[in-house]
Amino acid sequence: MGQQSNEQSEQDAVGLGDYDLSEQIGFILRQANQRHVAIFSEVMGADLTPTQWAVLSRLYVDGGCSQNELGRQAAMDVATVKGVVDRLIGRDLIVSRPHPDDGRRIILELTDAGRSFTAEKLERAQSVSKITLQPLTVRQRATLLELLKRLR
Repeated sequence: MGQQSNEQSEQDAVGLGDYDLSEQIGFILRQANQRHVAIFSEVMGADLTPTQWAVLSRLYVDGGCSQNELGRQAAMDVATVKGVVDRLIGRDLIVSRPHPDDGRRIILELTDAGRSFTAEKLERAQSVSKITLQPLTVRQRATLLELLKRLR
């Protein structure tokens, strides 16, 4: 048993030696995301996070909706979307109102200030993607986006 355990340890050590973190998909995606977030912050300003932008832009395009629906549309879990919504309500960019047909449900909407703020940021938001993808050719950009969509 001791010899078998030593052989397994040697195999594990050999296998680990072949493992290169810098070549792992999760590591590469995280580095690419870090670069993208840095670009986002530089272009959009320090007063707005990517998750806040996701909420604002979804409400801008889709109109009012429930917090649960907003979380699904913006690809956020319940706790994350609640925190983002609370911060944006605190900044008077969104408001919660009772649903017109069901007083138990709450609808989130952009305030007038939120609609103006979001409209002013739209062009910048488009440039964030352009800058992020700038090192790639047009064909590579299309391929990357198609492949990432398959992974999600």
